[in-house]
Amino acid sequence: MTLTPRFRVSPPRFRWFAFASFLSMIVIVLTGGAVRLTGSGLGCPDWPTCYRHQIAGSWSIHPLIEYTNRIVTIALVIVTAVTLVAAWLRTERRRDLIGFAGLLVLGVFADAILGAFVVYSKLNPWLVSLHMILSLAMVVVGAILYHRSKYVYGPDARADVRDPHFRFIARLLWIPFILVLIAGTATTGSGPHAGSAQGQLVARRLPFSFASAAWVHSVLAVLFLGLVTGLVFAIWKSTVPEALRLGVRRLVVIALIQAILGFGQYLTHVPVVLVELHIAGAVSLCIGVTQFHLRQTAHDRVPGTRTGT
Repeated sequence: MTLTPRFRVSPPRFRWFAFASFLSMIVIVLTGGAVRLTGSGLGCPDWPTCYRHQIAGSWSIHPLIEYTNRIVTIALVIVTAVTLVAAWLRTERRRDLIGFAGLLVLGVFADAILGAFVVYSKLNPWLVSLHMILSLAMVVVGAILYHRSKYVYGPDARADVRDPHFRFIARLLWIPFILVLIAGTATTGSGPHAGSAQGQLVARRLPFSFASAAWVHSVLAVLFLGLVTGLVFAIWKSTVPEALRLGVRRLVVIALIQAILGFGQYLTHVPVVLVELHIAGAVSLCIGVTQFHLRQTAHDRVPGTRTGT
């Protein structure tokens, strides 16, 4: 059945649906971090309701924060589902956009189900760490969807490799970056912010010392920062397009700020404000590494979208 133009979504309009999904992935990571850092992880002992089939067990701060985060998750399901429908109704239907939009829907559902296991396991630190990694992975998928919504992809579309050597490096860069993320979640999982509040059941921590985990994380972070800094000098001395120069400059600035936040929070005994900023930095790094990878090939802009990098 052919849909009338009234029910079609133009490519420029779909870009805003993709942006909304991308932004929602960022929001859920930050609100999830706020739940943990305020000690509200056990504010609602049941799922999907809060307490014994009630929406809220009480009007105290911890149940409200925890259940607000669940409402945000519901909003995410709606946003990603609408984006998937919009991808299907897009004037020039593309399988890649439908696929990534569908992956976001599946990821949000998987994250919500994993959140239920986190609640019923009384904040099992392994599951909490996996919860964080999955949420960051969805940020990456959201960034890819938004990027592809602005550019033309397909069998006959232009896809000029800007530099084959840097494209290879951009792919390899994911290895140390993922190790940094895993070490970071392990550090948090062994640190003082378990996600429970005073007077609640004390959540378990990972079976290694916070200092040891922080040391491993810092070594990997310094290694990653060194690799990115080396990339800056390598690209600066080469004749690559400005898009690659801009991408790696952004990446090294974000990595440097993240390193400063990391050392700062450790030296000041991990205050919640710095930890939340460090989580925001991890999100920014995910976006930066993803964009640097995507910038390795040049694509034509989708007509009607804003020009720019």
